[in-house]
Amino acid sequence: MKILDRYVVKNFLIGYAIAFCVLIGLTIVIDLFVNLDEFTEHAELSTWAVIGNIFSFYGLRTTLYFRDFAGMITVVAAAFSLGKMIRSNELVAIMASGVSLKRVIAPIIFLALLLTGVLIIDQEFLIPPISDKLVRSHDVVPGQETYDVRFISDGNGSLICSQKFDVEESTMYDPTILVRRRTDIAGVWEVVGRISAEKAVYNPETSGWDLINGRLIKKDSIEFAGLITYYSSDLTPKDIPVRSKARYKTLLSSRQLAALAVQKTKVKDLAQLYSQKHFRITEPIINLVMLMVSLPILVCRDPKAMKSAIIISFATTATCFITIFICKMLATEVIFDRVMPEFWAWLPIFIFLPVAFIQLDSMKT
Repeated sequence: MKILDRYVVKNFLIGYAIAFCVLIGLTIVIDLFVNLDEFTEHAELSTWAVIGNIFSFYGLRTTLYFRDFAGMITVVAAAFSLGKMIRSNELVAIMASGVSLKRVIAPIIFLALLLTGVLIIDQEFLIPPISDKLVRSHDVVPGQETYDVRFISDGNGSLICSQKFDVEESTMYDPTILVRRRTDIAGVWEVVGRISAEKAVYNPETSGWDLINGRLIKKDSIEFAGLITYYSSDLTPKDIPVRSKARYKTLLSSRQLAALAVQKTKVKDLAQLYSQKHFRITEPIINLVMLMVSLPILVCRDPKAMKSAIIISFATTATCFITIFICKMLATEVIFDRVMPEFWAWLPIFIFLPVAFIQLDSMKT
């Protein structure tokens, strides 16, 4: 690695660390300021217990904040490193020595590729295992979580309901299971029976649910068909907290999304699943595209133009974020009598990737 590369890499990494701490820290501080009263609702907890709860809550949520702000952090770090060089007139000296400015931004693009890999690891391997902890509310003490189970489907196609699921005991109280089977019509299921019980306790040895006073009632019958003590399902206690939340699909890995898509439930649910699968691919690419759009703007040789360059760069980045947000909203909506999640997921790339190439080509080096 040449001296110039080491210098640019050092400036970028310092800027990345500062941008990470500022953006993530500001998000945590704002959220804590708004929800501090919810952490202190439990009078029986000591001060240290409340502080520990706060640290564990936001320590885990840092993975989500990094996922959401990874693209912005990279652009801010690039602005920091290049702004420092512009302020010291270093870019002019580099150009006078015969080195192209495209050669200067090459280490930044390389590091951005590596950090995109970190983003993918965070989304696919760090967030899914702790997803049940990420859905915990501010006012809930770890280990005391309870959730409503409302028509959660499992791999069998059945719908599971319960008024209360206790995380610590891995127990559903008064569960009702609507047993279904797939019909010949795609996406249509038929209810063939109902299972009710006093409790359903998860058995990790059998990977199923032990039923207490379980009763099976078949379709078109008002009397129970027999007692049932066990229900085999791929739904685990770890899945229930996540699946009970409306936006749980954003916490799942691509493999888990593919497993849910195989069940082929409602069209709306399938659109959300396919939207998530495609946005998993396009979002890292969009983050790189945002950087490629911003870099030519940031590489200005006049220190007086640095402020306007940074403003234009951030405005372009904000436009990318707004476009992505609008596309995510439209991905599950019916447009022209069709639901097109794939189109909306790739649309920001079709819009901004040509702009990035035009910016790089027109860059004065």
